[in-house]
Amino acid sequence: MSIGILYERSETDEMGIKLTAEELGINLVYIPFRKVAVRLDENGYSVRSKGKNYSKTFEEVKVVLNRAQSKNRRFLATNVLEAFGKNVINPSPVEYVCFSKLRTLLHFWKGEIKTPRTVYVPCDSHEPTANGGEIRNEEEIADLMQQELENGSIVIKPDSGTHGKNVRLARDRKDLLAILGETEPSIINPVGILAQKLVQKWFYDLRIIVTKENGKAPYCYPSALARAGFKDFRTNTFLGNMVFGVNLPPHIRDVAVKCGKTIGKDSKAWLLAFDAMIDVGENKNSNDEYIKAEFEKLELSFDAVKKIKGDETKKRNFLSWNKRLEETFQNYKNQEAYGNIKKIIEESVERNRHNILFHEANACPEFWEQTRLVAGINLAVPLLKCAQSIIESDYGG
Repeated sequence: MSIGILYERSETDEMGIKLTAEELGINLVYIPFRKVAVRLDENGYSVRSKGKNYSKTFEEVKVVLNRAQSKNRRFLATNVLEAFGKNVINPSPVEYVCFSKLRTLLHFWKGEIKTPRTVYVPCDSHEPTANGGEIRNEEEIADLMQQELENGSIVIKPDSGTHGKNVRLARDRKDLLAILGETEPSIINPVGILAQKLVQKWFYDLRIIVTKENGKAPYCYPSALARAGFKDFRTNTFLGNMVFGVNLPPHIRDVAVKCGKTIGKDSKAWLLAFDAMIDVGENKNSNDEYIKAEFEKLELSFDAVKKIKGDETKKRNFLSWNKRLEETFQNYKNQEAYGNIKKIIEESVERNRHNILFHEANACPEFWEQTRLVAGINLAVPLLKCAQSIIESDYGG
């Protein structure tokens, strides 16, 4: 029984999954899902590129790790695979929820999980009329948002965006109107406007991993990836912030498992990365100036990490590149300033553990470069175990 891995192009995560599979003695089969023709007719189906027929490969594979980075392509790939009788990590009900921030928040809300105060206005900021004119709705949308979120800072988010793309902060009505005026329907924000009250999360947020194998209870890893820094209110590392591995209190792990059950429901096996913020408010255990000074001490070693991460030799000689990345990350983590900031975050998380707010679920998290080397979680292992658990249960493998 084979396990397949589907992706658009092979990046470090996919290379890491293949390397881990080799180390575990698992046969992993490549499945393309970009420049292929998927044919359906009365005789069945076929999947072919211009030079190769992958139909037999599809028939032999029983479980597929869906690593398509495009949310739209990943969701469609799941639909195709499941129609062909394959199990997918993650299955379509999970992908459907994670595709949309609003759907995710609605599931959290129904599960009585704390989230940031959220407003969704199912109206676009400007709409064309039949006679070629335009209706401008910014003022009314702003009124609705400020009615529900008050007059403080408001965060506008695209419903299906990733990596902090187009997430914008309105500190007053002038900002809000300007942002609304520039917001247009798109593939990452199909209809309406999603907004949240700004959470005083201090200088960090958390990415928490929860996984479920077939026949077992969901499991939350005891460590998390903290994205931290003062460069932007969005702590995403694509915007220049740093990463730290931090230990989680039992209460937060329990809530994260509840999040997993809320999203995963009756699905056999899944792996999810949850993004969460701690509403710290004024309950800080250090001062900003000290922390900023510690960040400055880390800049040289973290710049070295970023340089290795951006080195294109990773695709030509993955093993050599990976060794250099591991050494560079270890040097970064060995810095005294790293330990100082890590301790501040862990103490802050512990003292504010009941103020955690979950706001997003990621069904295809990146992991090889940061989650693995900083939080100590190689997601390739639970992904492969999820697939194996389905094969062992359903096919007697």
